[in-house]
Amino acid sequence: MQFPGILFDLDGTLLDTIPDLADAANAMRQDMGLAPIAEDVIATYVGKGVEQLVIRTLGHDGRPASVDMVMRGLARYQDHYRALNGQRSRVYPGVVAGLQAFRAQGSRLAVVTNKGTEFTAPLLRQMGLDGYFDAVVCGDTCERKKPDPMPLFHACDLLGIVPAQALFIGDSINDALAANAAGMRVLALPYGYNEGRPVQSLPVDAIVDSIVAAAQWAADATSHTEHA
Repeated sequence: MQFPGILFDLDGTLLDTIPDLADAANAMRQDMGLAPIAEDVIATYVGKGVEQLVIRTLGHDGRPASVDMVMRGLARYQDHYRALNGQRSRVYPGVVAGLQAFRAQGSRLAVVTNKGTEFTAPLLRQMGLDGYFDAVVCGDTCERKKPDPMPLFHACDLLGIVPAQALFIGDSINDALAANAAGMRVLALPYGYNEGRPVQSLPVDAIVDSIVAAAQWAADATSHTEHA
């Protein structure tokens, strides 16, 4: 087997979480006397962790937020997201079938996300995905987050594999840079967020339409290796 370990990003890869993220961000803005902004705009602010989401959302009107404003905004955002987490999120089509296909291939699976543990664990349970994963590495698990490769290395340790045996599947530049730095093959999905940029520009091995297609890509790669 070429890929005994498969690592997945969460937001924009397995789950469409933008509706809840946007609701929490706009509730935070309202608390701070700011007007709401469009959901698709907030989607371009997602990808580098909650702190950057808050900074970008507060600075949307062209005035950089002060440190004090960011700290207050972060506290309000987390309060709102804690209440909203999972209410309007959904599992992308093909995810469950794709996870089942990877399992059938004998791969061990892990989530590697910049989302905090407090929000990741209940969200996976609520969406019915927690049982598929042998490991979950969150934004507060390691000292550094994606695009640093540290959380990917940690996930490999938890799965009992070396990074060269892993395939990473994500939707953003953070995922591609982290996987490349870790020495992993990497696939990109076109339906995610990627901070509003097209995935065609990402340094990845391939762009696949779904997790099912990713499982087929991995199976084909294994078959080609075995017959080389």
